[in-house]
Amino acid sequence: MTLIKSISGIRGTIGGKPSENLTPIDAVKFAAAYGTFIKSRNVSKESLTVVIGRDARISGKMIASLVANTLVGLGINVIDLGLSTTPTVEVAVPLENADGGIILTASHNPKQWNALKLLNEKGEFLNGQEGEKILEIAENEDLTFAEVDNLGTYSKNNTYLDKHIQEVLNLELVDVDAIKNANFKVVVDGVNSTGGIFIPALLKALNVTCVELYCTPNGEFPHNPEPLKEHLTDISELVVKEQADLGIVVDPDVDRLAIISEDGSMFGEEYTLVACADYVLGKLGGGNTVSNLSSSRALRDVTKQHGGNYTAAAVGEVNVVQKMKETNTVIGGEGNGGIIYPASHYGRDSLVGVALFLSHLANKKVSCKTLRDSYPSYYMSKNKIELTPQINVDAILETMAKNYQNEEVNTIDGVKIDFKNKWIHLRKSNTEPIIRIYTEATSQKDADDLAVRFINEIKAIT
Repeated sequence: MTLIKSISGIRGTIGGKPSENLTPIDAVKFAAAYGTFIKSRNVSKESLTVVIGRDARISGKMIASLVANTLVGLGINVIDLGLSTTPTVEVAVPLENADGGIILTASHNPKQWNALKLLNEKGEFLNGQEGEKILEIAENEDLTFAEVDNLGTYSKNNTYLDKHIQEVLNLELVDVDAIKNANFKVVVDGVNSTGGIFIPALLKALNVTCVELYCTPNGEFPHNPEPLKEHLTDISELVVKEQADLGIVVDPDVDRLAIISEDGSMFGEEYTLVACADYVLGKLGGGNTVSNLSSSRALRDVTKQHGGNYTAAAVGEVNVVQKMKETNTVIGGEGNGGIIYPASHYGRDSLVGVALFLSHLANKKVSCKTLRDSYPSYYMSKNKIELTPQINVDAILETMAKNYQNEEVNTIDGVKIDFKNKWIHLRKSNTEPIIRIYTEATSQKDADDLAVRFINEIKAIT
């Protein structure tokens, strides 16, 4: 059982002892720290509001109740969206003129996990400095609750399913007419969470025939909820059986999007962003893109084809968003299927991703597999090396960068070394003594061989 406190929030397994797991006590303590932080940033305001929403995890209702009432106890008004998605809460915060937001989800983690993800008044994730401040407040228990006459209010708002979908349909590059005329048939795997509500509703608004698989929001995940190939055999088979045009898979909080081609093959989580960027850049006549250092080189290639500039950011949505703002990026995200489209908002949004992807497919008038085959083919290998706590990981990474200084080396987040037809990214974990090793090449063998080569080199110097 685990409790992980970080600058991006708190996450852990339900049950067990306080400070060792995500217990009710820990949920209240961290929610109180967040509320106190929000109050410290808005001392001149008489009334503060925080939007909350949750995925369909079994523990979600309990954690949501604890968080909501803790904020009310601090004198903060709470708007509860109930069963929602991460991007929906992000959209709701500025629309409600709220001062922050909390999403109760552990993303792709198994059902025994839950978490508090924290947003600012723009509906964007807090930065590292802000996260550190909340951790400090929680650690010191520097908390003061409101007296009875100054308690906050609690209200429910069930309108954001429709509002979020309408926001997506209103986007200029979402070609609603083309999608409606394409007569698509799509299978949706909602992993029995809120994607099973929101994605079918979006497809219905687009006149897409939707075959639902695991779309009952009961939190009983039917397979590992991370949308990777090895977890998606059921939908791959159903897409073929139903003769569907494609399959759509999202994680429990609907910020990661994976596509299945009509023959049951993976379009590739890494290529969701590539396809959406290809569409947006084509419509705009070019533009800049950003993804993190561990994402596929295919985005860079497609961006160059459209005459734009590609920039790599450190891993983490906050880092990607910051770099997108700095470079005036028109679309970006993370290679794990996270689409960030600033014309909508600065957050990974599978609803936006679905709408852009279907617009692309409808405009190209090609099959999903044909579209995938039109992009450069890269293959990734993801590995790690476990180290003893005594080993200096920073020194190892510094040595590896020095050994390959004649290549293109990026050290903004660990060490990324770009070779002509392949790359490797080495970075240390923030929570355990390991080095993560991501490689990509033009064949799976080359990607695997590159990883083995560097694993052996690192072991030789430890």
